[in-house]
Amino acid sequence: MVFRARRPDWETVGRDWPNREHSRFPVAHGFRWHVQLAGRGPVLLLLHGTGATTHSFRDLLPILAEHFTVIVPDLPGHGFTANPPASAFTLPGMGRAVAALLRESHLKPDLVVGHSAGAAILIRMALDKQIHPKAIVSLNGALLPFKGSSGHWFSGLAKLLLMNPLVPRMFAWSATNQSHVEDLIRNTGSDIDWRGLELYGRLFREPGHVGGALAMMANWDLRALRDLVAHLDMPLELLVGERDKTIQPADAEMIADRAPNARLRMLPGLGHLAHEERPDEIAALILSLARDHGVLEQKTGG
Repeated sequence: MVFRARRPDWETVGRDWPNREHSRFPVAHGFRWHVQLAGRGPVLLLLHGTGATTHSFRDLLPILAEHFTVIVPDLPGHGFTANPPASAFTLPGMGRAVAALLRESHLKPDLVVGHSAGAAILIRMALDKQIHPKAIVSLNGALLPFKGSSGHWFSGLAKLLLMNPLVPRMFAWSATNQSHVEDLIRNTGSDIDWRGLELYGRLFREPGHVGGALAMMANWDLRALRDLVAHLDMPLELLVGERDKTIQPADAEMIADRAPNARLRMLPGLGHLAHEERPDEIAALILSLARDHGVLEQKTGG
């Protein structure tokens, strides 16, 4: 089942959206997307996690666009991207949809970075030979079934969606109380600024966005990914927030043991939304990894 509701309105909900000047609305895979495209240089694809949008990378985009051509979409059913066919809400389906968007944009990523569920999509795309980057960067990647506290809560709500399509509207109504939004974000182990909290509040008050996020979770099966990563033929950088309460750090350790070219790096003091807590630090780390893997030239001394 896919929840259908009006998408958030770009002229009201998106009236002052971060990096709005870089937004465009192409059609790919049969539906309209919201995409932000900025910068010049090697192509960097950023994919957000479930329940987020391009706003999640609001502070990373300007920094990274100084070095890359950066493409950041709202995933299908999220934010200002339209609801896709039901088949696109599965993990392979989401990968096919993003691959179609890249073809429509005439872009081939040299480096890809995925936060949470975005990392799972990128790994699936690489396994399906839809992308061929020099490396995949997983930022608190949701690569196994959820075990954390907020993860359990979201998974249960996603299952309810299959039985009761009123759930997204009920969630959106509860989000009119901003303190509920702040509690939800705090339960990820991250402390983000007021601007980020306000933007999440706007999104969580939109039944169309909530329904798309929950439909995605309800249609996913991550159990196979644990074994499939053994066939991943490119470097996998696993960045793990020490305080992440949504994705257990032990999940990344399990993936690192199975993926042949994986490297795990802990992010001290950071939670699930590490890139929103310390965007400068995460951007510097992405640039360093890009140099390690030959996407950018190494810095020279002097």
